[in-house]
Parts: sequence; C-alpha cells; structure tokens
Amino acid sequence: MALTIDPARFTNLKLDEDPSGVWTVTLNRPAKRNALDIDTIEELIAFFADAPRAGVKAVVLAGAGDHFCAGLDLIEHHDADRSPADFMHVCLRWHEAFNKMEYGGVPVIAALKGAVVGGGLELASAAHVRVMDATTYFALPEGQRGLFTGGGATIRVTDLVGKARMIDMMLTGRVYQGQEAVDIGMAQYRVEGSSMDLAMELARKAAANLPLTNFAICSAVSHMQNMSALDAAYAEAVVAGVVNTQPDARARLAAFADKSAARVRPNAE
Repeated sequence: MALTIDPARFTNLKLDEDPSGVWTVTLNRPAKRNALDIDTIEELIAFFADAPRAGVKAVVLAGAGDHFCAGLDLIEHHDADRSPADFMHVCLRWHEAFNKMEYGGVPVIAALKGAVVGGGLELASAAHVRVMDATTYFALPEGQRGLFTGGGATIRVTDLVGKARMIDMMLTGRVYQGQEAVDIGMAQYRVEGSSMDLAMELARKAAANLPLTNFAICSAVSHMQNMSALDAAYAEAVVAGVVNTQPDARARLAAFADKSAARVRPNAE
C-alpha cells in the first residue's frame, strides 16, 4: 500500500504538492536564515524516507525568505553544549537525511538563493540538480568558527569542486558566487530571475519520466560512484537490464520507432 504524506505533520518544513506529482519542500525558518536544527533534520528524514513510496515524482527543495540555508543552527549547538558522542550522533542524523535525498531515487532539484553556507551547502550538494539565482553565494566557514564539516561536505562538496578548492574554502572562508560558482560545479544552472521558476520547470520535466528510470538515475549513479570500475560496470549492466526492459517503456520505445516521439535537437542559437 502506498504511503501518504501529511503536510500537517511538519513544522520546520512547508510542503506543497503540484498536480504533476512535484512536491515543493521549503525550509521554513526564515528568521534563522533557515539554519538546520535537529528538528528540521528529523523532518527531512521523515519526508525523504516516505517520498519514494508515496508517489512523489520529483522534489523542489527551497528556502523561505531571502536565503536557502545558512547551515548548522549555531545557537542551538552552543546552547546544547553537546558532548563529542552527542554531536557525533547529530552528524549521523544529518548523513541519514542527506543520504535519503541522494540515494532515495526521487529527483531533488534545489532552488538556491542567498546564503548556501556550511551545512546549507552540504544540504544543497545532496540534491541531484542545483539552480542558483543572482543572489546566491557558497561558503564553508567552518575553519573560522573553530568547527569541521559534519554533514558530508568532505564527500559531496569535494565531488563537486575537487579537494583543493574544498580545503581552500574551509581554511580561508573563500566565497563563490556568480558564474564562477557554476564554472567550478557548485550549481548546474544560473538564472537572473527566480531560481524557483527554473527549478520547478526542471522538476516537472523529470516527473514526466518513468518512475523506475528516475529511481535508477537518482540512486544507481551515486552507488556506482562508490564502487570499483569493474563492480560499477557489472552493476550498471544489471540496472540497465531491469530498467531498459520495463513494460511501461514499451509505448515510449514504440513512439521513437514510429518517429512520433520528439527528437533531440541542438539548442537554438
């Protein structure tokens, strides 16, 4: 039986469902620049744990107010005065949330604006596609705060920009924005208007794909990156064997064969 997601269960996330099957998940702590406290992390886990079985076809991840996410809620962290073991478990919950995003099989499109900093960048890097607007800036200020990344930056941000840039960001507080941020891999798209508009357009395109195909794209690729080349080649063949023979693909293949399907064309100049 399919699961049902009840938006009323969520406090720090605002959930909206589009008729196309796209859900908008909005971090809803604008007064805190959408900083991630433990309650928000638990809500992210709850949503992304259920999304694949609840018929969610794609997700637009956004932030309320002027910023996407300013990272770890440092006030909560300071006031909690956690032990090393306590904070280790907090970090493991962050990993749980972000792994469910990256490996869950539902396309996640991040609509970025303002601060995408520290844990906010770790969150954004767990999305499959990132769209930034003209206000967006990226940073990892942990070095200046006496901290170290705990939500996967050493994995995902390094994958995006490379080890040297990631270390530079942490050591010096370097900020990336504008076209330079796209050029180094922080985002795939940059818009002058609202990042939400393009993020929703991309999410609806993805939602029109077959769910099993999206599941493979949004989970298998990440898993294969963790394998040896030989193991990844074997896994790719197995996944392709399942996905490329799915019954729901027959109509799409037939449309290609009879030339009624849209063809891939170069972009207009």
